[in-house]
Amino acid sequence: MPSVRDFLERLRPSGTPGAATVSAVPADRVGERSAELEPVLARLQAVQAQAAVIRDRAEVVAQQRKDAAAEEARAIVATAHREAEAERQSATATTRARAESESRDLLADAAREASAVTQTASTRQSSFADRVLTRARGDIADIMDSAP
Repeated sequence: MPSVRDFLERLRPSGTPGAATVSAVPADRVGERSAELEPVLARLQAVQAQAAVIRDRAEVVAQQRKDAAAEEARAIVATAHREAEAERQSATATTRARAESESRDLLADAAREASAVTQTASTRQSSFADRVLTRARGDIADIMDSAP
């Protein structure tokens, strides 16, 4: 619907003051502009609809790519967890083997020390037994010599 201004614009004098001329109604500029722009704008509506379709497709593709990336990330994390568990088990086995080896070495060292202590004790015990026996014989001989 034309505005009041458009209506009044039609009633404005068409010429400048001066000599009398044929009076006329000015051209409808708004109507002319609308008539000129409507086909262009109609073509733009089709382009805008096409752009909306392209945008919707792009959103679908983007969501599919996000989903694929998320799934790939989950797979990578799951693989990392499995590898980490395998690595932990390997490290535990290595540490256990090292501890068992050190334990065997310590037990072997302890057995050698115990053997050395036993041998030293046996040697000392024989020597001590010999001294005790010699002293006991001496005491018995002294008692026998002093007996009336």
